Amino acid sequence: MQLKTLENNLTVCKVPSTAEIDLSKDFYFIGKTDEEISLVCKTEDTPADTIERDDGWRGFRIEGVLDFSLIGILSKISGILADNKIGIFAVSTYNTDYIFVKEENYMKALTVLSENGYTYR
Repeated sequence: MQLKTLENNLTVCKVPSTAEIDLSKDFYFIGKTDEEISLVCKTEDTPADTIERDDGWRGFRIEGVLDFSLIGILSKISGILADNKIGIFAVSTYNTDYIFVKEENYMKALTVLSENGYTYR
């Protein structure tokens, strides 16, 4: 399975509202529930008004469009990373899954995934 690495440093944060999120930017995820609004974005695009933030994330996505009938793709990747003591933050979109790891674990994550049959570009 092919992975596509993301070039940018990322931030995961909680924001008080969506008002300060610049929706014209090319990369962000917004998750809103009855308890919080979470944002994943390029670090340089992080709104000034955050409740909490955690910088230093890097990521990759599973290439292609994943059919909803496919089972266990994210589970297998997260299992490999967990076996190697690498924590993740995952986000799924309609098309695919994104996996984020702390920057200090990024190269190790790509290495262990490569050793388990994944390729990346």
